[in-house]
Amino acid sequence: MMSRHFSDTIAAISTAPGQAGIGIVRISGPQAVQVADKLYTDKHGNHVLPAFQAGSIHFGNLVDSEGKVADEVMVSVFRAPHSYTTEDTVEINTHGGIHTVQKALSLALDAGARLAQPGEFTKRAFLGGRIDLAQAEAVMDIIAADSEGARKIAVSQLSGELSGRVREIRKNLIYEIAFIESALDDPENFSLDGYPEKLDEKLAQTEHRLEYMISHAQEGSLIREGVATAIVGKPNAGKSSLLNRLSGRERSIVTQIPGTTRDTVDESIRLGDITLRLIDTAGIRTSDDPVEKIGIERSRAAAEEAALLLFVTDNAAGISAEDRETAAMLTPMIRAGKPCIVILNKSDLSQGDEQAVKELLPEGIAILPCSMETGEGIEALRRLIPEVLGISGAFEDGEPYVTNLRHREALEEALSSVRYARESIAAGMSEDFLAPDMMHAYEQLGLILGEQVEDDLVEEIFSRFCLGK
Repeated sequence: MMSRHFSDTIAAISTAPGQAGIGIVRISGPQAVQVADKLYTDKHGNHVLPAFQAGSIHFGNLVDSEGKVADEVMVSVFRAPHSYTTEDTVEINTHGGIHTVQKALSLALDAGARLAQPGEFTKRAFLGGRIDLAQAEAVMDIIAADSEGARKIAVSQLSGELSGRVREIRKNLIYEIAFIESALDDPENFSLDGYPEKLDEKLAQTEHRLEYMISHAQEGSLIREGVATAIVGKPNAGKSSLLNRLSGRERSIVTQIPGTTRDTVDESIRLGDITLRLIDTAGIRTSDDPVEKIGIERSRAAAEEAALLLFVTDNAAGISAEDRETAAMLTPMIRAGKPCIVILNKSDLSQGDEQAVKELLPEGIAILPCSMETGEGIEALRRLIPEVLGISGAFEDGEPYVTNLRHREALEEALSSVRYARESIAAGMSEDFLAPDMMHAYEQLGLILGEQVEDDLVEEIFSRFCLGK
């Protein structure tokens, strides 16, 4: 995308609302220094901001149009293009009271700036060419990250690791496209003898790289968004106790009375690099109670929508009709590829019959004896969950993770086009039939970076950002 420059100057509060040590008002645009100079004086009452060097910070006063002091501040000055937005930028650090920060923003607006839209500072960084669109989207992911894994992925994308992989693939594609076009235009100097075979080898490598990136997209999405985890089983099997054990607090009511949980109870916990969004569901059983029936239906819906199933059984009581009913409900989901762990609760009371549990469900299901009473098996469960989800080795191979649905769709489109090109080679079609598919792949990968992207999409992406960023 071509670099753009703006004629207006924007301002917004860039720190979270509420009381804090400091609050920051950011001003960016061609008149940023002149606007900020109207609000700032040194300790002698002089308006000297334009004389400050780029990359410097200065202590002074925030003043209104009449010269009355509103606060003591620190002011940072950044000159284009060496700033977050690539424009002249000034950041005013006030004391963090709500009214004080609002006063600083109000003075900036009175001095000629306009209120920035959500994400507008980062949008200007993108349009100014400092970052690409994938990096810009990573900024919001860093802010929204609720696990260490999500933060790592976002930082990796912000640093350009994903963009670098995409650019490398595009570079290889455009080289081959250019060679084909040159050979078709000037066959005397560019020979295509044996070229289809060589091109097929290169496209096979591209296909493999795209497949690899797409294959990691699901686990990347789980790390970024959290894993919806449904705790299912018959009443009084220990589902609520499991939620409390994993969360480390009494989140669900636990009694000896079956059917205590009549609706889903949600709780988020951090588990290493990932976040589990636990859903404690009503026990699965046949019931005439209209309220409990609603809870059971919601339990079924939660299991359908979950990315992970934790099936809790009462190990001491043995297999019951309710267990069989629950297993029958889960079996189609498991066969469709949904991960599931069977938790044999009350293992401190009985060893139970693990084989009988295995016979209820498809082969290969992880089964783990636990005790909600003593805590036995809980740590083993914490280690097992990432393995079952397939993300236990996350970040070890150094490859960037795809977490964004927009990115994944572009990769899948590019992969389809590369495969079409390879099919054309296998069918013996002439080289001029190959270039369009390869160009389509090139363009689809460009959408990830924000090249040739529609303005409406840019607006939609940045509208999701918070104010001040």
